Amino acid sequence: MARRLAIVCAVLAAVAVGVPALAPAAPALQVGITDDAWLMFGPGTAEERATKLHDMGAEIVRVTLDWRRIESREGTFDWEREDATLDALRAQGITPILVLWGTPGWANGGRAANVPPGSAADFAEFAQEAATRYSWVRRWIIWNEPNQRRWLVPASPVLYVTRLLNPAGAAIKSVIPSATIAGGATAPRGGKGGTSPVDFIRGMGRAGARLDAYAHHPHPLSPAESPFKGGCDHCTTISMANLERLLTETRRAFGPRTRIWLTELGYQTNPPDKILGVRWGTQARDVAEAQRRAYLAPRVDVLIQYLVRDEQSTAAWQSGLETASGRPKPAMQSFTLPLVQVSRRGATTRVWGQVRPGDGARPYMLERFVGGSWTQVAQAQTTARGFLTRAVRATRGDRLRLVDPSTGMASPTLVVT
Repeated sequence: MARRLAIVCAVLAAVAVGVPALAPAAPALQVGITDDAWLMFGPGTAEERATKLHDMGAEIVRVTLDWRRIESREGTFDWEREDATLDALRAQGITPILVLWGTPGWANGGRAANVPPGSAADFAEFAQEAATRYSWVRRWIIWNEPNQRRWLVPASPVLYVTRLLNPAGAAIKSVIPSATIAGGATAPRGGKGGTSPVDFIRGMGRAGARLDAYAHHPHPLSPAESPFKGGCDHCTTISMANLERLLTETRRAFGPRTRIWLTELGYQTNPPDKILGVRWGTQARDVAEAQRRAYLAPRVDVLIQYLVRDEQSTAAWQSGLETASGRPKPAMQSFTLPLVQVSRRGATTRVWGQVRPGDGARPYMLERFVGGSWTQVAQAQTTARGFLTRAVRATRGDRLRLVDPSTGMASPTLVVT
């Protein structure tokens, strides 16, 4: 009873006046993965899957804590799946971001998981239980895509802030004072009966949201979009192509110190999706360019690829780095070794890239395809975070690639334009 009273007091304080918000600056962009189904039920053991993520260069992994499953009966918790996944990630030195989502029936009158609990204190108590169990985790997200009705009914920013975000954030920080709490995790559009991300951000600001970071899912809204082109500057939707809108709206609503986490981004492929998919080579280019777009953007600390593996149903998401049967797409290489053309002047081409995994400055090679074989045109070391920017001799139509000499792995071919 005393514990529940303490949680209720924290909830009321958070809703009424907020809690002190800490906004630690990340040292550099971290690139990662989210794919809960693959993480928990994919091929091999949890340890083998975590090893694969490490070898792919995933620095951070978003994991959902499904309240509805974990506490299906009030006061009884089942953490077995989550323990196995998080222990495996921790052993590989991969940073987790934990997402709290899904209301159990006992907390909302037997309604669906997307209906919030009747009592904010119930969700806060679960948040505190999660924080106590995983007190070593420093990054937390409250809910998933609350601006869409399939994830929150109603898709109300006021309801989200007062019933979910502020209470859970206060509860987590009561256990982990240094925790970074992200709110939002909004979808790029509101959809039928939902709220656009722009309106949701503004509504959260008016409702007194307490957060350290704002999370968003800047998925493309059509196959014609790329990370740098095709967005709608005057719309209330927000994709990677009009990322500046997200930066502007969050700064106005929450202040200039609020960090930005792009916690779900996927470019679907054709095959298998003949309607929304792009060619495999285009996906590889977009995955690399998205990393540079996030790298350049102020306040962006996190970029997370969605998914590792295509979903089985072609009506579902086909944005994996490998097919449903496990065949790697070229995007697998561009996730680990992104290489992007920055500019070209005559025969001088400037490129940007990163080498992952690795610690500290690491060696890299740039190669050009000449006379039927690959020839080295540059060899140096990256920055301490693995990034590189380099000018090489290459003109329109030349083919370049980035090579990690420690593994022998090469990026997809970059054709100079």
